[in-house]
Amino acid sequence: MNWYLLAFKNYATFNGRARRKEYWMYALFQILILLAFSTFMGILDLPEESIFSTLLSSLLGLYFLGSIVPTISLAVRRMHDIDKTGSHVLIYFIPFIGSIWFLILTIKEGTVGKNKYGPDPKKPYDELDAIGVTEE
Repeated sequence: MNWYLLAFKNYATFNGRARRKEYWMYALFQILILLAFSTFMGILDLPEESIFSTLLSSLLGLYFLGSIVPTISLAVRRMHDIDKTGSHVLIYFIPFIGSIWFLILTIKEGTVGKNKYGPDPKKPYDELDAIGVTEE
């Protein structure tokens, strides 16, 4: 649950890097929330015209609307981890191949060590920093 909350803690942080684990744990929780909600709606078996059904659907819509910015910022930070610009998130919108390409980018291991977007999130305190050596 901590990984999920971390995305909301860094709500609109578009700089820095995000590990694969952070990205995929957030995605897992988003899927679990959708599945839980769908299951709950299926168990209730409410008619589509009912006020309660409309209210629940509206709440789900508001939740996902509220999670758009954290989702995009996390995706941008994930791209930074593989040393790509945040605009690579737009690849997702290319029909057919875009979602597959974006999936491959998010699965790819991040750059080891420091890159132009910040320190390695797996090891933010580099051994070189410990002895006072700077990279040039």
